[in-house]
Amino acid sequence: MSEDVAAEVEAAEVEAAESADVESADVEGAEVDVADLPGGAAAALEALLMVAEGPVPTERLAAVVGLPVAEVRGLLDDLAAEYRGETGGRPRGFELREGAAGWRVYSSRAHHDVVARLVRDGQTSRLSQAALETLAVIAYRQPVTRGQVSAVRGVNVDGVVRTLLARGLVAEVGQDPLTGAALFGTTGEFLDRMGWTSLDELPPLAPHLPGLDALEEIGAER
Repeated sequence: MSEDVAAEVEAAEVEAAESADVESADVEGAEVDVADLPGGAAAALEALLMVAEGPVPTERLAAVVGLPVAEVRGLLDDLAAEYRGETGGRPRGFELREGAAGWRVYSSRAHHDVVARLVRDGQTSRLSQAALETLAVIAYRQPVTRGQVSAVRGVNVDGVVRTLLARGLVAEVGQDPLTGAALFGTTGEFLDRMGWTSLDELPPLAPHLPGLDALEEIGAER
């Protein structure tokens, strides 16, 4: 094969490869109509919720599937009803609920006892009793400092608060104007885990905890 012919063959191969790359890029970048997918838009929403690491707002889901927010909300409500067995099928072992931070799939409340067996067997990480008590104090008396929480529990809570921060259940929400200490409060993740949309749904236990003025007095005595 002459050098001229070889050069022509090489050039043709390069052009074919470049054309294939362009076609591949066009396919990858093409918009997908969720209506053409198996199961349609409802199945697409299910797929998104299954891979989401946390709650997803309706608006975000609507943007991803390319549908109006009102239509997506209707689809999510229909899915939630379907999972509860309200559309003629069997109730599922999971639920679709909307919390403060968005929609998320949870295990069904009706199957709590069964799920608890797996938790007790050590297959899922649980909060310690100390962490649960600290979380309760923060939830009912937020915004609150570490020192104020320690005053209620009677022990140092630094390590426990770090655990709650790592779990995303509490967060720093400001600083005490007098001491400069960090103030802590619960997060949207906490509300979602509890199945609530706002702190107004907390059971009325706060009157049994000392007020912030009393906490300051207790802290001064220690």
